[in-house]
Amino acid sequence: MRAIAIAFACLAALAPPACAQPSAAPAPASGPERFAPEIAAFAAADRDHRPPPCGFLFVGSSSIRFWKTLEADMAPQPAINRGFGGSTVADVDYYFEQVVTPYRPRAIVFYAGENDLNAGAAPRAVTADFVRFMDLKTRALGAAPVYFISLKPSKLRWAQRDAQAQVNAQIQALAAQRPDLRYVDVVPAMLTGGVPKDIYVADGLHMTPEGYKLWTEVVRPVVQAEARRPTRCKAD
Repeated sequence: MRAIAIAFACLAALAPPACAQPSAAPAPASGPERFAPEIAAFAAADRDHRPPPCGFLFVGSSSIRFWKTLEADMAPQPAINRGFGGSTVADVDYYFEQVVTPYRPRAIVFYAGENDLNAGAAPRAVTADFVRFMDLKTRALGAAPVYFISLKPSKLRWAQRDAQAQVNAQIQALAAQRPDLRYVDVVPAMLTGGVPKDIYVADGLHMTPEGYKLWTEVVRPVVQAEARRPTRCKAD
C-alpha cells in the first residue's frame, strides 16, 4: 500500500495544475510584417538566381503577383515580378529597400491602391502614399521612370469604382507634372457596355489569362517604347 501511495504522489507531482491553460498560439502578424515570408522568398530567389540590373521591375499587389506569363508577355525585355498579394501602396513603400532598390531597374511598372480603398483609405491618402513611393524612388534611382497602371474595374469591387476613378485621376494629374511618371490606363480595355468584361476568376477580383492578355496589349507597347529610349541605367 505504501508503494501505491508513493506512485500516486509522483504522478500528482508530474501533472500540471488544474487551472493551467495551454499556451496560446502566437497572434498572426499584422501590418506590413504579414508579408515577411513573401519578402524572404524574394531574397531566397535572388540568392539562387539574381536578376540582371536594368530590367523592367513590376511591383505591387496580387494583380502583379498573379501575372504568371509576365516574362513571356514582355519579351524580349527582361521583366522582374515582385508583386505580393494583398499589399497596399504603403506596404510597397515599407518594403521598398527589398523589392525595388536591389534590382536597379531601368523602369518600374507599378500596380497597387485597390486594397487600400477596400480597407477604407480615402483616395487622397492612397495618392499620398504613392507620392511617398515616388520620393523613395527618386532618392534610390534618380530619374528612372515609373509607369502607374490605373486601378482596374473588377466585379467584386464595382461599388468602389468612383473612389478608384478619383485615385486614377489624381495619379494622372501627378504624371502631367512629373517627367518620371507615366499613367497607363487599362480601364477602357477592361469594360464592355460600361461594366467589367468577363475576365475574372470566381472571386470576381483576380483576372483570368484573358484579362492578362488585355493588360499585355496595353502595357507591352509602353515597355517596348521605353526600351527604345536612352537610359542612364548601367547593366554592369
